[in-house]
Amino acid sequence: MPEALVIVDYQNDFVPPDGALAVAGGDEIVDRINALARDPRFDLVVATRDWHPADHHSFREQGGPWPPHCVQGTRGAELHPDLDTSRIAEVVDTGTRPEDEGYSAFEEPRMAQVLREHGITDVTVVGLATDYCVLNTARDALREGFAVTVDTSAVRAVDVEPGDGDRALAELEALGARIVDLSAA
Repeated sequence: MPEALVIVDYQNDFVPPDGALAVAGGDEIVDRINALARDPRFDLVVATRDWHPADHHSFREQGGPWPPHCVQGTRGAELHPDLDTSRIAEVVDTGTRPEDEGYSAFEEPRMAQVLREHGITDVTVVGLATDYCVLNTARDALREGFAVTVDTSAVRAVDVEPGDGDRALAELEALGARIVDLSAA
């Protein structure tokens, strides 16, 4: 079963201490993500990036809930420098137009295309944030017919409401995803 590691939005703007929309504990998972990226069981490693225009609808100035983050071409939108990119074969940008939601990598048709071109049947999803982009990417991977694992040792949640991350994982498990701490395996 060809398997891909999908690293969701491990970008400067989501990582403490300086990120515009820093996810608490997001800086704690980079070593785990890097270890997974080096794991030979993964036939393909794909990273996703929020890649928003300056007038993206999710920004507060446009009536959305979030501060500006991951604006195209800025340092904040770049993959975090502690992320080992040597095994990343593809980077898929999401939320590239003002009206795009940008929560799921599968919003961009290229995501499913890349996985299918490589014969991938299984994906392991890690990154930021559990209750938004990880949730939506994993949910859509299931809808696309991929077997999905979420490694709880390599995700962190925004938790706007306490427990949002746990609820996201429970939803994914109910949909058929495997929710597991692979570092303990």
